[in-house]
Amino acid sequence: MKPVIFGLSGPALTDDERDFFRDAEPLGYILFKRNCVDPAQMRALTDALRDLHGREDLPITIDQEGGRVARMQPPAWPAFPTGAAFDALYERAPISAIEAARANGQALAHILRDVGVNVNLAPMLDVAVPGGTPAIGDRAFGLEPMRVAALGRALLDGLNRGGVAGVIKHMPGHGRAMVDSHLELPRVRATDKELEADLLPFQRLHDAPIGMTAHIVFEAWDPELPATLSSTVIRDVIRGKIGFDGLLFTDDIDMKALSGTAGEKAERALAAGCDVVLDCWARMPEMVEIAGRIGDAPAVCLARLARAMGSVGEAEDVPLAELLAKRDALLGLG
Repeated sequence: MKPVIFGLSGPALTDDERDFFRDAEPLGYILFKRNCVDPAQMRALTDALRDLHGREDLPITIDQEGGRVARMQPPAWPAFPTGAAFDALYERAPISAIEAARANGQALAHILRDVGVNVNLAPMLDVAVPGGTPAIGDRAFGLEPMRVAALGRALLDGLNRGGVAGVIKHMPGHGRAMVDSHLELPRVRATDKELEADLLPFQRLHDAPIGMTAHIVFEAWDPELPATLSSTVIRDVIRGKIGFDGLLFTDDIDMKALSGTAGEKAERALAAGCDVVLDCWARMPEMVEIAGRIGDAPAVCLARLARAMGSVGEAEDVPLAELLAKRDALLGLG
């Protein structure tokens, strides 16, 4: 098994993808809007991927946060609120906000599980800062680290109750970035002491099954390399200060914050200590290069994968409508 998650080009597997994926045996897959038409189509796609590999616990992932980061969209699926909505409620009623976030996470899991998706790339635990990049913006649970941690924990618990694994992101914190790492490499010049606030939500949720790195240079820790490619940041900060021992994904290696070919970036990320490379855009030449340059997943990666996929229990039998109604009543959306 190769320690990589690949994207797919469309709503169904192509013959070329089927042949390549069968031989390459990636660890899992990621779905985007181009792969999400309606529930029946998505279920057929995820069933085809599991049939291809014969792995019922095959990680099939998606970014389904809510707001503008939602691959499954209306009218086929309900819209979900942004992190800022729960932050606003927390200002008035913290317990209600936590309950709303938990119900929201369980509702998200309900629609994901229904179509065969078992990993959601959420919650986002980045602590927002005034003037930060709009790439974070209203996705964040706010400016206050303990609030971000509390709401993130609630969402993660809701996903778990719904039978879906969550992913904490973007370690060790994306909130201070002033530019979008999709477009260029951010540099954060905050001191080690100042960065303690950014680490706090991740430290509180360090027991999450899966995490994701940030493509950001933190000058206090490694002035040369972004976290995804920095063995220092991964060893001393993510595994050390945060205490995270789960399965560590890269953010999408196609983002412009990283330089080099797809295969070079994949090699460097794995060498730095990431467990799994995320390559989203289904470009066959790039996927072939990655598969040819990286080895099989080591035992520590496979152990973390087994622990992550085994951490999710059976989904609680709660109707989607009930979960949405509870969340909306608490948020005042009803």
